[in-house]
Amino acid sequence: MTPLPCRVFWKVTPYGKTCYGRNGSSVSRLLLAAVWVFFLPRAEGSEAAQLAEVYSKLEEIEADKAPARASVILAGLGFTPKMQQQPTREFSGGWRMRLALARALFARPDLLLLDEPTNMLDVRAILWLENYLQSWPSTILVVSHDRNFLNAIATDIIHLHSQRLDGYRGDFETFIKSKQERLLNQQREYEAQQQYRQHIQVFIDRFRYNANRASQVQSKLKMLEKLPELKPVDKESEVVMKFPDGFEKFSPPILQLDEVDFYYDPKHVIFSRLSVSADLESRICVVGENGAGKSTMLKLLMGDLTPVRGIRHAHRNLKIGYFSQHHVEQLDLNVSAVELLARKFPGRPEEEYRHQLGRYGISGELAMRPVASLSGGQKSRVAFAQMTMPCPNFYILDEPTNHLDMETIEALGHALNNFRGGVILVSHDERFIRLVCQELWVCEKGSVTRVEGGFDQYRALLQEQFRREGFL
Repeated sequence: MTPLPCRVFWKVTPYGKTCYGRNGSSVSRLLLAAVWVFFLPRAEGSEAAQLAEVYSKLEEIEADKAPARASVILAGLGFTPKMQQQPTREFSGGWRMRLALARALFARPDLLLLDEPTNMLDVRAILWLENYLQSWPSTILVVSHDRNFLNAIATDIIHLHSQRLDGYRGDFETFIKSKQERLLNQQREYEAQQQYRQHIQVFIDRFRYNANRASQVQSKLKMLEKLPELKPVDKESEVVMKFPDGFEKFSPPILQLDEVDFYYDPKHVIFSRLSVSADLESRICVVGENGAGKSTMLKLLMGDLTPVRGIRHAHRNLKIGYFSQHHVEQLDLNVSAVELLARKFPGRPEEEYRHQLGRYGISGELAMRPVASLSGGQKSRVAFAQMTMPCPNFYILDEPTNHLDMETIEALGHALNNFRGGVILVSHDERFIRLVCQELWVCEKGSVTRVEGGFDQYRALLQEQFRREGFL
């Protein structure tokens, strides 16, 4: 009898732990394990027939090409040839998430489920993933807050709201336009029906006690009963963020690194002769592959790390606000948001702490709940409230859009544009970068280079690199 195939699909989640493999197994071996075809054997059938079926299936899935295909996927997600041979236990959580994604792509399932797949990726890996998924032959269901990513890969949008699902054809921009038109038509229909109801009700009220019009009144009442119940459009609360900027401007130089060398181990230099500068007009975005030194450079700018050689200069009136991509680890999760601010900035009335939290959407009962019970996005808002409480005049933000929904990302972008001080940020969100930044720094190979053509030029350089190296 013919064996019964067992179909498998992989699910990638932000904190998944299903794809790490045994300690000591290399990345390439872990991916190649997905080539094996598992069967649920029936009671009868010769071993030769079963073996022939296995060989047929291996030929169908092109198992002989598996190593090359695995290498392309891993390289596209940022794994160097050396990293592809490393034991999985040597990778950090972020790289293990990339491995989970790589394994899901390699398995080529009929249904691919991706839950915030871009969260752990840098810009280069996201652009590669966009290109790769555009030619994906089967169904993808993805949850993402990355607007440009959805525009690149989505053919349909499912909108979850008010405990219901609405479907829309097209990419995300088409969805926005279609949703606005649908809501506008819904409101018009509701208002037209309300006017019609009022018109009928006026007739009923006028002739309710008129015996000669009794039959007409009854007819109108039945008419009202048969009308479908339309509801007004639920207006979504607008997300507004504002960074306080009641400080005096001062002249440059504001913040700079001059001919800076930095390393933890002399054998592995992170930066050599690094020179960068920023002022209160700066809107700078730093991009580069994971591990290129972006966060290290931010810490050098803040003065948290000391250069091995070279000089860090900061204006005496400079006050920096820092948002870490690991901000949750810096919050006391056992206290409420109000108590958190009170401990950090003691001696102020409770109303001031509540008002500060309210600026970032943490109000009412939310402000009194333990921080541990808040969602990832709400924890980020608490971190923003804490960061802005001392009224900094310069912000350094490391992946500030992680865990934020699209509306909050938009609000954050507008708040930074309206802010009168300087901004340096690291982000992988293309739309957010385009919304905020006027200058793009690329961190790679121990240096930082300014890209004159902005994000468009950087994207073009990456696309050319993908074609040259055969990653597409």
